[in-house]
Amino acid sequence: MKKRALHFLILPFHWIYCLYAIILFVAIMLLIFPFVIIAAFFGRIRGGNMIYRLCVLWADLWFPLVFIRIRKIIESPIDDGKAYIFVSNHISYLDSAVIVRAFRKPIRPLGKVEISKIPVFGLIYKSVIVTVDRNSVAGREKSVRQLRLVINKGISVLVFPEGTFNTTGKPLKEFYDGAFRIAIETQTPIKPVLFLDDYDRMKYHHVFTLNPGRCRIVYLDEIPVAGLTTHDASMLKKKVYRAMSEKLQDYKATWIRKGS
Repeated sequence: MKKRALHFLILPFHWIYCLYAIILFVAIMLLIFPFVIIAAFFGRIRGGNMIYRLCVLWADLWFPLVFIRIRKIIESPIDDGKAYIFVSNHISYLDSAVIVRAFRKPIRPLGKVEISKIPVFGLIYKSVIVTVDRNSVAGREKSVRQLRLVINKGISVLVFPEGTFNTTGKPLKEFYDGAFRIAIETQTPIKPVLFLDDYDRMKYHHVFTLNPGRCRIVYLDEIPVAGLTTHDASMLKKKVYRAMSEKLQDYKATWIRKGS
């Protein structure tokens, strides 16, 4: 009973915090938006890199102001002179914001095309994201072509191989094949990165679950693909899945349910 009463006492303050965080999110984005428009004239590669750096500036302001601490755990460092296909788990809306704190050097994440329709944010989003329409075969093929183009320019890409939020209670959902086929076809090594606390900071079912605290990012060993062919894509997928799943269990990710 006392716990329930305390919850209702704290609830109004939590709503105020969430409203503050949302207003700040939009306000900082509106401040950088004129510079985004200017950068867009420099093309998808150069302009996209400029816009990504503006997003890094946005994140450097927003996260401290909403009292979310980013902590990086570097089990294996990133080689800045090398392009990677980064793969990460997907468990929260906050994942997209954490990306620009995880990677200071411009990359191109793969994201849902629907988000590009959001006013203001949508323009920024589609300038730094390779969008994909998973309901369209042509849309998926177009996104793959764009990813190959980006990699050929020496720019790393990031893929959530689960495709959508993991609601299974397991460390990870089943992976799609795309990231692993592209890695083999372009001979680009895979670098797994884990977002450990995004689920605790914001649950996937509602933005008003946002709360302050830490967000740990773990950089795992890269997985080479040299010499592999597309026939090895399934094996590569299983290898990456196993490495990420085991580490999520080692770090005791809180969304993992016993018996799942």
